[in-house]
Amino acid sequence: MKNQSVKNNIDWISVFIYISLVILGWLNIYSSSLLSTEGTYQKQLIFIGCTIPLIFVVLFVDGKFYEKYATIIFGVSLLSLAGLFLFGKTIAGQRCWYAIGSFTLQPSEFAKAATSLALAKYLSDTQINLKDTNRQIQALAIVFLPVLLILPQPDPGSALIYSIFIVVLYREGLPSWYVWTGFITILLFVLTLVLEPYVVILIALGVLTIIHFKGRVVDRNIILSGILLLIISGFVFSVDYVFDNVFKQHHRDRFNILLGKSVDMKGIGYNTNQSEIAIGSGGWIGKGFLEGTQTKGGFVPEQHTDYIFTTVGEEWGFAGSLVVVALFVGLFLRVIYLAERQKTKFSRVYGYCVAGILFTHFFVNIAMVIGIFPTIGVPLPFFSYGGSGLWGFTILLFIFLKMDANKVNEW
Repeated sequence: MKNQSVKNNIDWISVFIYISLVILGWLNIYSSSLLSTEGTYQKQLIFIGCTIPLIFVVLFVDGKFYEKYATIIFGVSLLSLAGLFLFGKTIAGQRCWYAIGSFTLQPSEFAKAATSLALAKYLSDTQINLKDTNRQIQALAIVFLPVLLILPQPDPGSALIYSIFIVVLYREGLPSWYVWTGFITILLFVLTLVLEPYVVILIALGVLTIIHFKGRVVDRNIILSGILLLIISGFVFSVDYVFDNVFKQHHRDRFNILLGKSVDMKGIGYNTNQSEIAIGSGGWIGKGFLEGTQTKGGFVPEQHTDYIFTTVGEEWGFAGSLVVVALFVGLFLRVIYLAERQKTKFSRVYGYCVAGILFTHFFVNIAMVIGIFPTIGVPLPFFSYGGSGLWGFTILLFIFLKMDANKVNEW
């Protein structure tokens, strides 16, 4: 069956979930900013209105345009990130925005779609084999170029999102040791912050000993095990230096509070503490729309942006939170399903990038709000206040829906 129009072929299930999330997001922004004098919910309504022509433009453009010009789009995105160091506006210590009058635009929100297109374009080359070291370096360079421009802004939250591209690369053939190395590095870093370095090294020694005697023949190389132990030991003893000299004070404070090493409920831990109180007070069914006492009292700072989920928890309770989570999970699974049925590698890889970016934002934001992840400023897709975030996520999703609508379906 050949393609007809985008109207007939677009995945309306994804569109319905998108619309539902945007509407629910605005309702929560309305509730959390009702007493504000800054016109937050009115501005968000304007941002939502602007997504309508934006969606039409994305869907109007031929799907092959995104593949043909992926490299150029990525290049323009990198230039927009680099331009912040000369022309960017600093807000709350971060140089992440271009200012046009009272309107600000955050290019890092659009860079995620551009990076996804560039990575999909690179991997769709029939000659690409991620078992080759040079190809691995080139693919990782595409991922880390925007990260190198985003980190100094400083915007560690946006930079963190790019880690999900490693999983996408693994899906396309990147050796699994990259994923395991990343996971083990994070685990060792956290363990070293909690335990003494020599205890962590003893644990590593025990694990390597078990692998040596219980693993496959290839794992029983005592020289390799010794080298790994030396590398691990060097990394473990460097953690304290990195933590004390590379991390900023507010980052150290957030980690210390998260790991229970310090308590500061009136200072750096105030946001998370108030967020947990608000969510916990919602109970099973919530206090009701516009009835949240923590929300009305303005006890949770930045509640309409990074902490918007606290409004859901307080006013809609566990049941309402479950509905919102179910909508997000439904969208992730739907995008993955659509990605798997694509006819081209380009659109499949891009689809996985879309699902990965949305999921990482969702997971980190919710984990941050409920206190199991440090506060790093990651918005909840389609929910958090802001035009750049809403437009960036909309472009990201609807480019993929355009690709999906353009493919030839087989029945």
